[in-house]
Amino acid sequence: MKKETYYSNGKLLLTGEYLVLNGAKSLAVPTKFGQDLEVIPSFGEKIIWKSYDSDGSIWFEDEILFDAILEKTSFIENKVKTTLVEILHHAYLLNPDFISKAEGYTIETKLSFPRLWGLGTSSTLINNLGQWLSIDAFELLTNSFGGSGYDIACAQNNQAIIYHLENEKPFFETVSFNPEFKEHIYFVYLNKKQSSKSAINNYLNKQFSLEKVKIKIDKITAFVSETNNIDDFMSALEKHEILLSDVLEQLTVKESLFPDFKGTVKSLGAWGGDFVMVVSKENPLFYFNKKGYDTILKYEEMIL
Repeated sequence: MKKETYYSNGKLLLTGEYLVLNGAKSLAVPTKFGQDLEVIPSFGEKIIWKSYDSDGSIWFEDEILFDAILEKTSFIENKVKTTLVEILHHAYLLNPDFISKAEGYTIETKLSFPRLWGLGTSSTLINNLGQWLSIDAFELLTNSFGGSGYDIACAQNNQAIIYHLENEKPFFETVSFNPEFKEHIYFVYLNKKQSSKSAINNYLNKQFSLEKVKIKIDKITAFVSETNNIDDFMSALEKHEILLSDVLEQLTVKESLFPDFKGTVKSLGAWGGDFVMVVSKENPLFYFNKKGYDTILKYEEMIL
């Protein structure tokens, strides 16, 4: 039987986190890490599903009956299965043939990054399903998981993008983001996974006018995507952190975790977890290792 394989890039949002939901222009970059999806036709009116983490271990394994997909069945004691069934249900609504004209599937997903890194386990899956089923991955994301969609755009592109929403529709252009000082950019994992879904919900519950902040974020995004001056780059990122700190009513990650660090620390995506971007003229490895942060990737190791 014919095996089909699909691949999508992981993502990092360098500017515009949270405000991307309000139409702010955001700089996002695809990563060298991503996820494969392998599909083999099978039998039994079900999907035999296995998901592998980057170390080869299976982090999810189950059988999903076609009927569960059609009915969008919930599994109270298995949140991962419930979420997967919901995604597949919405995929079915966009392309019923994958259930109605099939006998079954064996599906395997394989991450090339540790699942807890937060580089897009869900978005790479949704984009892979979009490729396989010839459906709009942005629409599938909106209908199932929610979010701005910048991660889908990264999944589909091999270079940096400026992304924004206009009337809730995705717009993006590729840019040649390749700063001359990239050897001074690092990505540090904060040793905990942050739920982007709950972070988005918390943000949306805040009621305030964001138009002035959005205009400032747009300017910062345009600036950092083009500048080749490291001091100006760092200054712009620090202004961005202060703006978001005021909006979210949270300390910046530098204030809360690294107040004595001689360099810039910028939150990426949902504040409080996953990766931060560090810009430092001196090698910061010793500083972060000493504080217990061992996962530190150079720009060239992380960004496609």
